[in-house]
Amino acid sequence: MDALHTSSQGDDDRLPALEVAFPDAVSLGRDLTEAGLTIAVAESCTGGLLGAALTAVAGSSAYVRGGVIAYADDVKAEHLGVGRHLLATHGAVSPEVAEAMAAGVRRRYEADLGVGITGVAGPDASDEKPAGLVFVAVAGPESVRGIRLDEDRGRELNRAHAVQAALHLCREVVRAMPGAASAAVETP
Repeated sequence: MDALHTSSQGDDDRLPALEVAFPDAVSLGRDLTEAGLTIAVAESCTGGLLGAALTAVAGSSAYVRGGVIAYADDVKAEHLGVGRHLLATHGAVSPEVAEAMAAGVRRRYEADLGVGITGVAGPDASDEKPAGLVFVAVAGPESVRGIRLDEDRGRELNRAHAVQAALHLCREVVRAMPGAASAAVETP
């Protein structure tokens, strides 16, 4: 019980607020709310950090539909509909799987946007798939956009960088959606 009490004893003992660590979660939440859109997330290497950042924002229940932490390939296949052939052909860490995860979670949770993140957080890696290699995809009603991250910043920073990249990509997708661009407010 003492571990729970330390966070209320002083500023030095508190964990950093996720909405402070990921300010784009607040901006994305505002954009989604103003556009009347919802989001769902499928995470592998980030282990739920994107979902935690999104739901740290007060009022996020208005736009967050849900999420899946899909570390294992069978979870990606069974819960997100990622094809086993796709996994076998391209591997779990690939743009194709990130896109399939995004489309699958969007469909599963009936959300306007689906986000898929898969990669190698580290430190374990291979020459073919080094630590810091991450693929992020955002599926909307009409298309899927993706990005690749390559820089190894260490396990925790790799995860945080992937979440930040996902939030930024989501904001770009929301702004590009017909009718949503005028509703989304430009914020830093």
